[in-house]
Amino acid sequence: MIDVLVYLFETYAHLDSYPEPNQLARKLSAAGFEQDEIEEAMGWLSGLESAGGADKPLIAAESRSIRLYSLTEQSRLDTECRGFLAFLEEAGAINALTREIVVERALALEDEEVSLAQLKVIVLMVLWNQQVTTDTLVLEELLSDDDEPRAPH
Repeated sequence: MIDVLVYLFETYAHLDSYPEPNQLARKLSAAGFEQDEIEEAMGWLSGLESAGGADKPLIAAESRSIRLYSLTEQSRLDTECRGFLAFLEEAGAINALTREIVVERALALEDEEVSLAQLKVIVLMVLWNQQVTTDTLVLEELLSDDDEPRAPH
């Protein structure tokens, strides 16, 4: 499913060019994705849409609180993933509300544990959905293949 999300980001860089769901499913099928991958991605994207609307977490976007992760969240998002989210928030790439949407969407994956590479794609998709202009260095970090966050210069 992550491959489908990456394909969508690369193909529809502007959310305005994003086709309606039925047409998108046909295009994804024509691009060679399996039906179960497409259905999972479409469900995930639907959840992303609702996470930014009325169902968004009740937290101030500019909260300065410390995020404590539940045992379930800790088992699905390892120390590296949680550290990466803290890094992005400290760097100003995401705010507390965006972090909560990322965590919710990460937990919506069917995988038992979310890898850092998967988390980067999720962050990218959430920022894409929110139409947030992203700093070039942050974008490079999100698009990098290595799983180690780079230290700020």
